[in-house]
Amino acid sequence: MASHEVEFRRGEFSLVAAGPGTGKSLFALNLALFGNVPVMYFSADSNAATQLSRATAILTGDNVRDVKRKLLSERFDEYMGYLNKRWWVRLDYDARPSLDDVELRLRAYFEVFGMFPHLIVVDNITNVQGVAPVESAESFTFGLEAMCEYLSDMARVTGAHVLSLHHVTGEHSDGLNPIPLSGLKGKIGRVPNLVLTIHKEIDGMDGRILHVSPVKNREGFEDSSGQTFSSYEFNSTNMRLTDIVSTL
Repeated sequence: MASHEVEFRRGEFSLVAAGPGTGKSLFALNLALFGNVPVMYFSADSNAATQLSRATAILTGDNVRDVKRKLLSERFDEYMGYLNKRWWVRLDYDARPSLDDVELRLRAYFEVFGMFPHLIVVDNITNVQGVAPVESAESFTFGLEAMCEYLSDMARVTGAHVLSLHHVTGEHSDGLNPIPLSGLKGKIGRVPNLVLTIHKEIDGMDGRILHVSPVKNREGFEDSSGQTFSSYEFNSTNMRLTDIVSTL
């Protein structure tokens, strides 16, 4: 997203928001694998078999269905060489991690590698224990704001870029139209340095394009309406995203 001056800077916190099934986890996983930096990925929203199959398909270009069949039938050894080359990427699959769990995993990463990861992905923010239950819109927003503050502080302390995935409000949940900053569930756009929203375009033949809008960007271009976006072709066979063109 260089044309829109979007950078995932270390020491800063960002949000990526989209409707369910749009592709926000795939966007984060592609970034984690092709960013060529040390990564800690908290995959609370997807299990190990799903994420391992996706990651292997992204790295090798193989069909994700074939990869998963080999994984489940214990014929996965041929892929270990590819995965070992990404030894600096670590994934945690706790479905409901607490803040203590998150800190423990980061301390363990530091103990093993002698440094904190450069990128920390939280997929997604509402899965982390500490967000208030949805008793009211006010309590939900308050809990999310507090979690954003915590993750922003984590970015400063560790020197990592902390990227968290998040949901959008109901009218944007189908993911078919540009999502503005106001479309974030809980309206929590105050804390992050960077907020991206994602909507999709489907061609009717199992093809998909993901449009990524910089709706908040303290260090570069932003358009809070979501109408300005960079576009990526999504290959459903190997889960890869390929940059197409930036659209004004």
